[in-house]
Amino acid sequence: MDEKEEIKEKKEDIKEAGGGVSDEAASEGSEKKKKGEKHSRKDEELKALQSKMDEVNDKYVRLAAEFDNYRRRTARERLDLISTAGEDIIKGMLPVLDDCERALQVLRESNADQAAIEGTELIYNKLMSYLKGRGLSVIDAVGKELDTDFHEAVARMPVQEEDRKNRIIDVIQPGYKLNDKVIRFAKVVVGV
Repeated sequence: MDEKEEIKEKKEDIKEAGGGVSDEAASEGSEKKKKGEKHSRKDEELKALQSKMDEVNDKYVRLAAEFDNYRRRTARERLDLISTAGEDIIKGMLPVLDDCERALQVLRESNADQAAIEGTELIYNKLMSYLKGRGLSVIDAVGKELDTDFHEAVARMPVQEEDRKNRIIDVIQPGYKLNDKVIRFAKVVVGV
């Protein structure tokens, strides 16, 4: 072989070797690219799953809080219902109490038979003690200052004494509370 042919062969060998290297580099690059794509896909899936988990966790926390609020609200409503369960019945009995008080007053003023007075007092006291046992209490009024949370002023009357001014001097109809809830305001006369 002459020198030219040898150089030509060496050039071809170099080209082939270089071509092989570039093919290997290209295949390595494509493998890295594929791995990078797989890695980025996995990152995206991980982010999507993390987002989904955060969303589900947020819904769970909100649902738990809502259930806790529901439980508290129903417990409070149950307590309110128990404490005022007989309110309508007791309100319906208030006119009976008023009638008993009027009957006692009339019997005392008319000098009626003592047995009739005692019998009426006994009935009134039994009824009142039963209702007190259920949470009913009379609103105190005479001598107190007018409190619109408990009293309803139906009349004003001039008074001479300074200490009776702006105070309740008479009760026209007694007021009642049921477990600290006013079920009937006391109708009162206020001194001016």
